[in-house]
Amino acid sequence: MYFELIESLGELILAANSVDELHELLAKTTHDLGFDRFALSLEIGCGSAFGTSVLIHDYPASWADMYIGFNLAETDPIRRAAERSLLGFKWQRIRHLIPVTDFERRTFEAGHKYGIVDGYTVPRHMPGEITGSCSFVIGTDRNLPEAMLPGAELLGAIALASARNVSGYEERSEPPKLTDRQRDCVLWAARGKTDWEISRILGISRDTVVQHLREARDRYDADKRASLILCALFDGLISFADIFRWRERRKRRR
Repeated sequence: MYFELIESLGELILAANSVDELHELLAKTTHDLGFDRFALSLEIGCGSAFGTSVLIHDYPASWADMYIGFNLAETDPIRRAAERSLLGFKWQRIRHLIPVTDFERRTFEAGHKYGIVDGYTVPRHMPGEITGSCSFVIGTDRNLPEAMLPGAELLGAIALASARNVSGYEERSEPPKLTDRQRDCVLWAARGKTDWEISRILGISRDTVVQHLREARDRYDADKRASLILCALFDGLISFADIFRWRERRKRRR
């Protein structure tokens, strides 16, 4: 019965043809899984001029207005924790995922007054392309439906995929913002090398390295080297693995 329910709900969610239909199906899914409310947030084409976003929820209007009006997303520990987890997580585990400031704790506790007490959040991220989460929430004097959390994990991920489908986003193939040589310079800069060291590694002059990095900053409208590195990481032109695996290999050779 359990697997049949999850399969049936998953098929319905994937077949949604509009944001409104997806909202209705998520409300049904939330009830069938034993939760009280839901919230789905998805940003698509992050950093692109053609990007878009989807926000679907059935939170109380008073809390939603306050959350958006005071831009509480910036101090929402759940949103930040979602960027540090590969799988869904119970809200009780947030402190194990990220350090929570007093202000973030107060933001979280403010939701309790509106019936947003505890929940399970399913995150999904593709650097430079998609970032989102789907949360299933319970109110006061209730416990999370533990037996349904695997189903929430699967259906939350399916809901995010469906949200992308109904968002109206049309994927456009954009060329990389950096040339191959600019990328090489940024990567070695991220590894902590100076302009002179990069020039020795790549076999080019220091002035050429400076020029490549300056032009790369111009392409991203980044004032500092650190900002340029973050932009390249966000776009997927370099990765944390590119940086830290090299450092680990270097340590082992010593």
